[in-house]
Amino acid sequence: MAKHMMRAAALIVSAAIAAGLTGCGEDKAATPKDATIMNIGIVQLVEHDALDAANRGIIDGMAKRGFKDGVNVKFDKQNAQADQSNLHNIATRFVSNKDKLIFAIATPAAQSVASVTKEIPIVATAVTNFEVARLVKSNKAPGGNVTGVSDINPVADQLALLLKLTPGAKAVGTIYNSSEINSAYQIELLREAAKAHKVDVIEATVSNVNDIQQAIASIKDKVQALYIPTDNVMASAIPALLKVTNPAKLPVVAGESGMVRAGALASIGVDYYTLGVMTGNMGADILEGKAQPATMPIQIQQATKVLINMKAAKEIGLDVPAELLKDADKIE
Repeated sequence: MAKHMMRAAALIVSAAIAAGLTGCGEDKAATPKDATIMNIGIVQLVEHDALDAANRGIIDGMAKRGFKDGVNVKFDKQNAQADQSNLHNIATRFVSNKDKLIFAIATPAAQSVASVTKEIPIVATAVTNFEVARLVKSNKAPGGNVTGVSDINPVADQLALLLKLTPGAKAVGTIYNSSEINSAYQIELLREAAKAHKVDVIEATVSNVNDIQQAIASIKDKVQALYIPTDNVMASAIPALLKVTNPAKLPVVAGESGMVRAGALASIGVDYYTLGVMTGNMGADILEGKAQPATMPIQIQQATKVLINMKAAKEIGLDVPAELLKDADKIE
């Protein structure tokens, strides 16, 4: 009897130990190796094709480097809907949350975030010229907490493309938001390029989407074609612009390909998704401790490929020269 009781006791103790070990194993499995999740802010100025593509590129670029949303990072994605007070509130939110890194998409977004923190690393994209926008000391050596990727388009090449599409043009029109410093910078480049071709530039400015139709109406009879820079107001309202330019048979060459997909005639523009991936890679370098914004030169994506919207050409009755069609990407 005593033997049976001792065996039973031994079995109970063994079972208890096994259960305890099993329980410990379950606890260990339930605890991730690294429970730290870093907060990362993403602020986008406004919704339109180009900036949306850049946003996607940032997320994908970070993921390819191992920074995945909900795994080891948490992206706080915010859209300011082109409102300056929204930008300020979003920037303040990121600082209050002690984000490890902030991505800013478009110049006003980058300027707003940079105005509220000199400590948190900021990687911006869709900014034409960081130095002109006073975001960095110089594009080669930023010197502060801001760096990123420029979306500067080849303005001189864009004008040359426009003149090939409209041979004999004497005056080119342009519409832009004068309060966007990088839009104004592109128009300076346009004026310089136009001098070399002995072409006049006739300008109209807007402050919001509601001004566009009046602006184009004021210059459409004075020009033979239109150039639109990478301007956030204009990018948001290409359909409104085309309601006036198409009936007037005015070719529209745009600063970026998203505007061409929206109905403009042609562009030699950067790819904003690729721009976003480049931006995400810069952010990953910072998080991995490989670099700091102060010593990371502004990156530039070289744009060389022509994109032509064949439907837009047909709409305005324009025959695209065969030499351009030969090597161009086409939207049918």
